[in-house]
Amino acid sequence: MRKLPPLASLRAFEAVARTGSVTRAAEELARTHGAVSRHLKLLADDVGLELFERDGTGLRMTPAAADFYAATRSAFDQLERAYENLGNSAAGPGVHVACSATFAMRWLVPQLAVFYRLHPDIRIRLSMTSAREIRNEGADVLVAWDMSHYTEADRRRAIFLAPVNFAAVCVPACARLAPEKQARIAHGYTSSAWDQWEAKTGKPVARGDVLEFPHTHLCIEAALSGLGVALVETRLIARELAEGSLVAPYGSVEFDDGLRALPAAGRRMNGQAEAFLAWLRGALGAR
Repeated sequence: MRKLPPLASLRAFEAVARTGSVTRAAEELARTHGAVSRHLKLLADDVGLELFERDGTGLRMTPAAADFYAATRSAFDQLERAYENLGNSAAGPGVHVACSATFAMRWLVPQLAVFYRLHPDIRIRLSMTSAREIRNEGADVLVAWDMSHYTEADRRRAIFLAPVNFAAVCVPACARLAPEKQARIAHGYTSSAWDQWEAKTGKPVARGDVLEFPHTHLCIEAALSGLGVALVETRLIARELAEGSLVAPYGSVEFDDGLRALPAAGRRMNGQAEAFLAWLRGALGAR
């Protein structure tokens, strides 16, 4: 039979030792100051020695307690990792990623073979979303550049991945037209793209009719069909620019905030999701 201290007392000791304060430990554990103090006293009475000394307005561990804390912290770290792995096993392997259909089709899916060679034990499950759909739909992480529809709290939680550079693109024949004769191809849910372009460049581009489409890949197809000028992140049209089927006569401009990842609210991001984001950040940076 194991002789171990009560878990509640052990948690109280670990939290106080780590934070140096009964008040901060009580806040972290969602307990009262008195309850945490009682747990410390029970633990001290059980072992027969003092665990903490007053140090100004805080507490300092006694030498014996410091040794015990080192062992406790190591045990808690191992337990935390094991519990996280247990939860990952229950949820099933892989990372659920929500992103735009165009980003998935034109950049992410073609790159996944590289990711799987590096991480053969992780599988990526994709859900398509748009800038208007602000729900995470159970995904572990959502990837987007336009978060203007998200709450301020979500925007603060978002993790920067890479800069985004947008170019106003069209077929070569359209590029030779005067701006007032060029139709503007707009994304129905990310209208801030053209606003940012004009604010940053001041260039008179596509001043004619406005053609609106609900997805970026439709905007690209419209530009390829010669319907007008579309504003697209350059990674998504790298092939068309290299082949010359689309041209960017006005250059490109870096947009504010960049591409970001929004982890699911209310739950800790697991190791597989962290590995995916680390790879994604590196792959996006290697343009």
